[in-house]
Amino acid sequence: MAFGTVAAFWAVSFLFVLTPGADWAYAISAGLRHRTVLPAVGGLLSGHLAATAVVAAGVGAVVAGSPMVLTVLTVAGSAYLVWMGIGMLRRPAIPQAGEEQASGSWARQMFRGAGISGLNPKLFLLFLALLPPFTDPGAAWPVAGQIVVLGLVHVASCAVVYTGVGAGARVVLRTRPAAARTVTRFSGAAMVAIGLFLLAEQLMH
Repeated sequence: MAFGTVAAFWAVSFLFVLTPGADWAYAISAGLRHRTVLPAVGGLLSGHLAATAVVAAGVGAVVAGSPMVLTVLTVAGSAYLVWMGIGMLRRPAIPQAGEEQASGSWARQMFRGAGISGLNPKLFLLFLALLPPFTDPGAAWPVAGQIVVLGLVHVASCAVVYTGVGAGARVVLRTRPAAARTVTRFSGAAMVAIGLFLLAEQLMH
């Protein structure tokens, strides 16, 4: 693959990663609740890797072209985001200076992160729209291989941004309990809003 093509894709992909959404909200929550954001971020990244694999295998086109499959994914993903958001609203993280947060279960953090990103049908549709235009059918590499490479570039950007967002929230808000509570509740409200928007958009079609 041409370096210029990969660089152009990275620039476009990075702009999407910098846009706050459900992934950002979960990274912020993890940063305030746990000693490390790595399990939560790892879960989020696993969802993006799964989307890359699905699109590379050609299954993404089937998902996008099947109203029933897309509806089921949207309802499940929306319900999961709303459930997670309500939990954050009910139990906002309030870190205290000099006090270590409970580490919690790494597996649970990863599972939640994977659910937030992996159950988001918009991620598959975004990848379907974003990845193929940057591939070259005439290149020596097969298109599926090119999609995997581009997907890994996207995941690398996600890893850097989500880790920075989570760790930054922990450092900046650790000595500001009131601000931490506000940010967590805002993140929870954002998750609920995103979930309801996805559900409403699907029902309107």
